[in-house]
Amino acid sequence: MSTPEATKIPDPLTQAVSTVAVSKLYLWGLGLAQFGIFVALLSPVYVSMQLKAQELAPTEAAATAMIASVLPIGALGALFANPLAGALSDRTRTRWGRRRPWLLGGSIVFIVGLAVVAYAQGTGQLIVGWLICQVAANATYSTLTASFADNVPQFQRGRASSIISLAQNGAVLFGTYLAVFFAFNLPVLFIAPGFLALALVIVYAFVARDELPTAPIKKFTFLNIISSFWTNPIKNPDFAFAWWSRFLIIFATFMFTTYRLFYMQHQIGLGKQQAVEAVAFGVLLYTIALIASTAVSGWLSDKLGRRKIFVGGSTALFAVGLIILAHTSTLGAFYLAEVIMGFAYGIYASIDTALVVDVLPNADKPGKDLGVINIANALPQSLAPAFAGLLLGIGSAAGQNYTLMLWGAGIIGIVGALAVIPIKRVR
Repeated sequence: MSTPEATKIPDPLTQAVSTVAVSKLYLWGLGLAQFGIFVALLSPVYVSMQLKAQELAPTEAAATAMIASVLPIGALGALFANPLAGALSDRTRTRWGRRRPWLLGGSIVFIVGLAVVAYAQGTGQLIVGWLICQVAANATYSTLTASFADNVPQFQRGRASSIISLAQNGAVLFGTYLAVFFAFNLPVLFIAPGFLALALVIVYAFVARDELPTAPIKKFTFLNIISSFWTNPIKNPDFAFAWWSRFLIIFATFMFTTYRLFYMQHQIGLGKQQAVEAVAFGVLLYTIALIASTAVSGWLSDKLGRRKIFVGGSTALFAVGLIILAHTSTLGAFYLAEVIMGFAYGIYASIDTALVVDVLPNADKPGKDLGVINIANALPQSLAPAFAGLLLGIGSAAGQNYTLMLWGAGIIGIVGALAVIPIKRVR
């Protein structure tokens, strides 16, 4: 027996997508907030944390082991914080809205975590600091994602998603170049991006609507919250395959980027400062290629009515770039691989979001299932560094078997490309 819509108690983690067009000011605010959060969050993952590990560890092998222990624990915090903070923000009712307290509070705690990391004197302190960072940053990010779902109507979702993709990758580039200038001033390198994130999140909090729902919500239980972030893969196989495809490419990406600075020093043979500068230039080339492919691929996908060939093909091409790196010993070849991977990821990032939206179990209420997709973003960050560290140690007492590690990442990427083939609801 069905219940009349007016008397239903809505799912506490979702709401219908807005039908009101957002302004350019909102889109700018969304992009800036995304940029700020990811400058502060991804700069340590890509460069800063490797510099910190080298400062604390007596040997390169010890630094690699430190990274392999610190990043996974932090990412586990992200895995739980992301859906939980989103769920709790849905239930929050304040005079300032339900998203703003979490956006601003999370950003402030994030700065505290970055300060702990910057001044850490050992692995234990580094783990605690990075765990605080990941929990706070993902609480902020999940609330930003929920606010995105609150504000952006379906007919603007593609454009807004492209802005998010460009902001995220621009943040990686910006954060990498920060490392070039502040490689020998780690407190500034870690903490300054946190204040930038807070300032830009404040901008977003002012331009975004944050209206409190008037409908009642279900009684609070932890089981209710946890079950609301579960999407049955048997009933929704297309969504499950899309989830696995994203999980695998993110996993392959973090296998390499976690150890990229070490790779440049040992595989290419550069000094620390030279390696930081080479990574920054590689990220610049990566970002240029990404912007070029993003500008064309989304339009072409809509024009042809095709998603799978773009997502699967770009994931496979990204894997090829990783395998090229496995046999690279020169800067020129490294830069070529960065261009290939940037071009591939630009296609992937601009279309995968559209593919995921196309296969959502309930397109009118995307919040719950987008929370599940966020797990595919966070979980690989926990598992990939440890798995890559394991491969690095096989046959190498110094933990420098980059050939095996990169082949492993490439194979995982190829499996991610194959995962989109069974999807039936999109072409």
